[in-house]
Amino acid sequence: MNVAIIGGGIIGLSSAYYLRRAGHEVTIIDKGDLSDGCSHGNAGMIVPSHIIPLAAPGMIAKGIRWMFNSTSPFYVKPRLNADLLKWGYQFYKHANERHVQAAIPALKELSFYSKAQYQQLAKDLPFNFDYAERGLLMLYQTAETEHEEAETAAIANDHGVKAQILSQEEVQALEPDVRVTARGGVYFPGDAHLTPQNLMNQLIPFLKSKGVTILSNTEVQHFGLTNGKINSITTSSGELKPDEVVLATGSWSGALASKLKLNLPMQAGKGYSFLLKDVTKNIRIPSIFLEARVAVTPMGNQLRFGGTMEITGVDHSISMNRVKGIVEAIPRYYPELKVAMPAIENVWHGLRPCSPDGLPYIGRSQKISNLILATGHAMMGLSLGPGTGKIVADLVSGKSTAVQLRSFNPERFA
Repeated sequence: MNVAIIGGGIIGLSSAYYLRRAGHEVTIIDKGDLSDGCSHGNAGMIVPSHIIPLAAPGMIAKGIRWMFNSTSPFYVKPRLNADLLKWGYQFYKHANERHVQAAIPALKELSFYSKAQYQQLAKDLPFNFDYAERGLLMLYQTAETEHEEAETAAIANDHGVKAQILSQEEVQALEPDVRVTARGGVYFPGDAHLTPQNLMNQLIPFLKSKGVTILSNTEVQHFGLTNGKINSITTSSGELKPDEVVLATGSWSGALASKLKLNLPMQAGKGYSFLLKDVTKNIRIPSIFLEARVAVTPMGNQLRFGGTMEITGVDHSISMNRVKGIVEAIPRYYPELKVAMPAIENVWHGLRPCSPDGLPYIGRSQKISNLILATGHAMMGLSLGPGTGKIVADLVSGKSTAVQLRSFNPERFA
């Protein structure tokens, strides 16, 4: 098959890797230069522990509470926008216990499958991207959060995801080099992490060396459709006539899908990160500050801090107040780490593709026979990337997928 992948993030690159390995001809089309985006500056966490979707009970109340604080971890920019209103209504409809219970097995299966692909990639790829399985610490400081996390840990254990509730002393024992201020934490020993920019920056030339064509700085302008099939893609670099098309354009997927008359509700959730370099005494285990919603990942002698979720549309402005919220949270959990406000040019931002029910869109379109969608992974794109890419390759090859895709039906909001 001649396969065109639209989107050069971790989902698109993973799809290209497995498609090329299966013998297909692959062209990646990306409107940028593949040097940035959500797949580069994220927290680098591989999180099978994250089996509860974003659309869950309590999220709306928390979101409303956070919206009025300029340094809070969550913000929805109020605007009269039909797509945002529809998305918000669907989020409201899905933020219930029934949806969570239905989503957990699907997310767990996809997450475990993707982690297994990472384990294999760490063996097969001829370069090091710092893949390590040290788990994840969810740190909390209040009794309210402790109660919530105990419930989350119980749900995880009930579904076969190992979770350990730790006292303050047990948390500190896992971090002998850095003082931790926490009431306690939940430890997920099955989680992993990597250095995302090392993966992306080496995977791109590797794919090129294997014959994958990459059309960077190339816009998709028009799709030619005949009898429910894409027969041509007009781009700013010329025309392609692929046998199969993979749509993996992240936060831009909704707009691109509309060119194909498909309804793919999507909002961009902006997140920020920055690196603390030359850390002499680093943490050993990635952590999440639960009250502040800040993710912290060791990357060699560096430490990445990331956080916030701003639903502001496709907007590349940087709110330094949100960054300030991340910086101010650090000494509350790691009091010995001295972290100054980064300069705005050292703050990375990415737009996470958020579906309204918190589940990605993965599968073949029923309306367009040679279109496969692989997008909407929100904060879990890196974590779910290889698993999604392998599923895409199996769909193109006409094989049965190892993961049940019913919950990820890309046309579930049609």
